[in-house]
Amino acid sequence: MSESEGVTYDLVTIGAGSGGVRAARMIAKAGLKVAVVELPYGLVSEKDRVGGAGGTCVIRGCVPKKLLVYASGFRADFRDAFGFGWGSSSSSPSFDIGKVMEKKSAEVTRLNGIYGRLLKNSGCDYFEGHGKILSPTTVQVTRGDGSTEVLRTRNVLVATGGRAFVPDLPGKELCDTSDEALVYDKVPKKMVIVGGGYIAVEFAGIYAGFGSEVHIVCRKPLPLTGFDGECRKLVLDNLEKRGIVMHVETNPVSVERLGDGSSLGVTVRTSDGATQVLECDKCMFATGRRPNVEGLGLENTDVKLGKNGAILVNPYLETNQKGVWACGDVIDRIQLTPVALMEGMALLETFKGNPKEPDYEGIASAVFCQPPLATVGMTEEEAIEKVVGEIDVFVEGFRPMKNTLSGREERSLMKLIVETATGKVLGAHMVGPDSPEIMQGIAIAMKAGATKAVFDSTVGIHPSSAEEFVTMRTLTRRVKCNGVAKAKI
Repeated sequence: MSESEGVTYDLVTIGAGSGGVRAARMIAKAGLKVAVVELPYGLVSEKDRVGGAGGTCVIRGCVPKKLLVYASGFRADFRDAFGFGWGSSSSSPSFDIGKVMEKKSAEVTRLNGIYGRLLKNSGCDYFEGHGKILSPTTVQVTRGDGSTEVLRTRNVLVATGGRAFVPDLPGKELCDTSDEALVYDKVPKKMVIVGGGYIAVEFAGIYAGFGSEVHIVCRKPLPLTGFDGECRKLVLDNLEKRGIVMHVETNPVSVERLGDGSSLGVTVRTSDGATQVLECDKCMFATGRRPNVEGLGLENTDVKLGKNGAILVNPYLETNQKGVWACGDVIDRIQLTPVALMEGMALLETFKGNPKEPDYEGIASAVFCQPPLATVGMTEEEAIEKVVGEIDVFVEGFRPMKNTLSGREERSLMKLIVETATGKVLGAHMVGPDSPEIMQGIAIAMKAGATKAVFDSTVGIHPSSAEEFVTMRTLTRRVKCNGVAKAKI
C-alpha cells in the first residue's frame, strides 16, 4: 500500500455520476483541491469492478435509453406516414438492432470521455478504481490490478448512485435488468418485463417498437404508481394500443429455463391466486433501484442509513458524520439526473461558506413511454390529501391532429390542478406527443407562482397541442380536500 504523501484534499468524491461530477468540478473551480474516484468504464455495471465517468444516466440510463426510444419510435412513424400518402400499408422497413446498439455505444463512450475531460480541465485529480472509506478523513482506492492508494481528505462526498434491484425469487439469475437490455445484440421474439414503473413502460415501448411481443407483469391495477391517476389510465390504454400485453395485479413467482434451453418460463400469479407460465426469450426485471452503498466502508464512520439503505443526510446534504456528505440517488430523495445536478450546485455554495439547501419544489419529470407522460407539481390525489379547502380540476382529452390522418387511435390528455381559493396552479400533467418539451415551459411558469388567470390570459400557439394548456376554461370538477391547516405558534 502506498499513501499520497503530503497531499491533503479538501474533498474526495466517490462516484463520477451526474451529482458527483457536478459537485467535484464546481468545487475544484472554486479553488479547493478535489479528487474523484470512479470504477473503470463499462456498458454493464458490475459491483466493485465496472462503472465509469458519467454514471448511470450517461452510460446505462437516461442517454442510451432515450436514443433507443428514438430508434423504436420509427416503427410507428412509418405506419403513420402511410396515412399521409407515403409508401403503402404493406411497407415494412428492415431494422438492424446491431447497428443502433453500435452507434448508441459509441455515443455513450464519447460522453464518458467528455466527463473525464471535464473533471481534468476543472483541476480535479481522477483515480480509477474502487473507493472505500477507511475513516472520515481517508479513502482507499483499489485498482483493477489489486494495488491500493490512500487519499487523505478533509471531506468525503459519496455520490455512488443506485443499482437495479431484482427481488430474491427462484431463477433470478436468469433475468436481466435495464443494464443488459441496453446492450442486447438481437431483438427478443417475446419479452417479459416485470414491474410497473417508468423503466418498465419505457423499455416495453422500446422493444415493442423493435418488433418484440412484449408482456408487462405489474402488481398494481395501473402502471406508474405515484403519477396522476387519470394519466396512468391513459398510459395503460396507449400501451395496449401499441400491442403491449398487460398483466395487471399480477406478481412473479419464479423463472426457469425451459426444455429447449433457449427459452424462459416466467410463472406469475394473479390477485385471485391463479397461476400462468409466460414463455419468453428474455425476462427483464424493472422492480426499482437501491442505493449503491455496499463495500463503501460506511461502517468505518458514524453514517446512518435509512430503511432501504439510503444514506441519511441533513438539509445541507451532510451525514451525521461530520465531513461526510452525500448526494444523488444514493440518498434516495428524488431519483432524477437534474436533481443530482442541483444538489451538486447546492454543495458548491455550502463549501464556499454559503450553506444552501437543495430546492425540491416544482421539479418536472417525464416518462418516455410512447407517447410520453410529463408532469410537474401535485397530482390530483396528492392535492386532495394536502390542500386545505378545495381544488379545481381542469381536464382536456383529445385526439392529436396528426392522428386524424394517420389513423392512430391513441389519445392525449392535459390536466391542471388549481387551488380554488388562490387560483394558483398546483399541478400540470400531460400524456401525449412532445409532452416533456411542453412541460419544461409549464414548470417555469409554475416555479414563478403562475395562477390559472395567468394561463388563461396567455395567447396560445395555434395549431398545437400546447395551446390546450391556455384554453382550458371549462371546470371539470371541484373537489373538497383533506388537508389540515397548521396551528399558528
